[in-house]
Formats: sequence, C-alpha cells, structure tokens
Amino acid sequence: MTQKLAVIAIGGNSLIKDEAHKTVEDQYQAAKETCYHIADMIEAGWDVAIGHGNGPQVGFILRRSEIAAKVEGMHEVPLDVCGADSQGAIGYALQQNLQNELRRRGIHKPVATIVTQVEVDRNDPAFKNPTKPIGSFMDEAEAMRRKQEMGWDVVEDAGRGWRRVVASPLPKRVVELEAVKLLLDAGAIVVTVGGGGIPVARDENGDLRGVAAVIDKDYASSLLAREIGAEMFIISTAVEKVALNFGKPNQQWIDRMTLAEAKQYLAEGVHFAKGSMAPKIQAIIWFLEANPNGKAIITNPENIGRALRGETGTWIVP
Repeated sequence: MTQKLAVIAIGGNSLIKDEAHKTVEDQYQAAKETCYHIADMIEAGWDVAIGHGNGPQVGFILRRSEIAAKVEGMHEVPLDVCGADSQGAIGYALQQNLQNELRRRGIHKPVATIVTQVEVDRNDPAFKNPTKPIGSFMDEAEAMRRKQEMGWDVVEDAGRGWRRVVASPLPKRVVELEAVKLLLDAGAIVVTVGGGGIPVARDENGDLRGVAAVIDKDYASSLLAREIGAEMFIISTAVEKVALNFGKPNQQWIDRMTLAEAKQYLAEGVHFAKGSMAPKIQAIIWFLEANPNGKAIITNPENIGRALRGETGTWIVP
C-alpha cells in the first residue's frame, strides 16, 4: 500500500442539504460538492478509499417499498437488499462526480464502487437489544401484526407512532477486502463499505447470509482503515471541528487532541452525543490504537483540504 493512503467517511445526511433538497438530483449535486474536495486530496498526492452513510437513503427505499406493497401488491424489499441498493446508487453518484472532476483537472485515476458486505457476529449482544429505528411510522395494530407475522421488533416512539427497530452490531470483517486492496494497489479510488456495509453473518453451513441490521458507517470505515493500513482517517461530518460541551455555554472547540485525551473525553460521557459524535470518536480511537503512526481528522466536507493543511478541523493523534 502507498504511504499516502487515506480513508474518508462521508455521512449519508451530508448528501441531503435540507428538507427541501431530497431528490436524486439534489443528492447528486451535494455529492458533486463533496467530490470536489476529495479531488483536492487526490491532487495533493493521496490515494483514497471512500466510505459513506446511507441512513436517509435506505429510509426512502423502505418507504417506497412499503407504499408499493400496499398500493400495487408488490413484494417488500429486505433491509440487507435496501443497503445494497443504496450502495449502488450513492456509489454511482460519487464515482461519476469524482471521475468528472478528476478529468477536469487532467488527473487520470480510475474510480470504482464495490458492493461491500461486512460480516458481523450472530451472537453480538446488539441482536438481543435492537435499538436502531428504520422505516415508516405505523399504528399499533400494524406494528403488532408485523411483529407477529414477520418477527419484527417494534417500539412506540414518543407518541408519534410505532417503528421497527433493528440491531446495530459491531463490524468484524470486510468481506471484499482483498478486492479493495487490489484496486487500491492498482491506483484506483474505491468507494466501499457504503452505509457501514451490507450486514452478513455465517449460517449453520458456514455460508454468508444477509441479516436485518445496521452497521455504524464510522465503525466500518475505521475497520477498513485498519485493515488496509491507511495513514490517515478522515470523518466528514456537519461541523468544522469537534467541541467539548457541545451546545452548552461552556462549549469549547478543539483543534487537536491526543488519543489519551480522546479516550478521557469519551469516558466522561458528557461531551459527545451517543447518536452523533461519540461513535466518530470511538471509531478514531480504534484506528489509532491499531496504527501508532496514524492520524485522524474530523471536519466538514468543504474544509477537507484546509484541514489536511492543518488550517482547521480537529486533529486526533497518537
């Protein structure tokens, strides 16, 4: 592997600017902006593997599936297949935009998306306590019917209705890792582990089968970065920098923190929200523990280039 190899994890929400810009074209244009900044990295000499989220997109696929089943009698799409669908669609938007931007800059570098499975452990404790809401809201009667007929786990959501919940197990293995490495060694930019990867597990015969679960995309991107020996791990999110006591009067923006400080702040449990920044910090901790020479950055897409030059973002180092 090249010495200048980076993994960048892009949030699925970053492709949706606001409630008024959710269409495929809107998401394509958002991907175009992000790819411009990734192209800056490539032009600066980095080889890149790109991971991305897919939460809103999988929600759209599920919603379309549910409507089609009610109105037209079509079959509903299983969650693992929704993940595969989203990997293809988001990967297509990213790779096409990146190909176009690299061509404009006179950079000849192939870009490819890999539909990526990520293996999880069927005995992961998360399967005993599903917490990740997916799909549409339902009334109680519909929720109970699906629980009985389809084995869904359902919960009531603060008076807004009932929703299905699934497990969020830890990623154990990137199934297509060898293919990812081959492409990176050949000089390609690779889009992979989309949405945290399609969750799969071994059945009683040792065969891989999709499971109804959601893998955290930052955790999966961290695993990827460790397994390919990346020098840099970048998490692209909604904020320019990480803050301690975020949203409080004593909020403090952080330019740089060590691995030990990151562990301390995370353990204190008051600085990073469980559903947003905490998984990002944990993903970086795992990366740096496995790579004593590694570095990590958290910033927003438009500041990736500046962050790499040390001008902004939050740097986390061993």
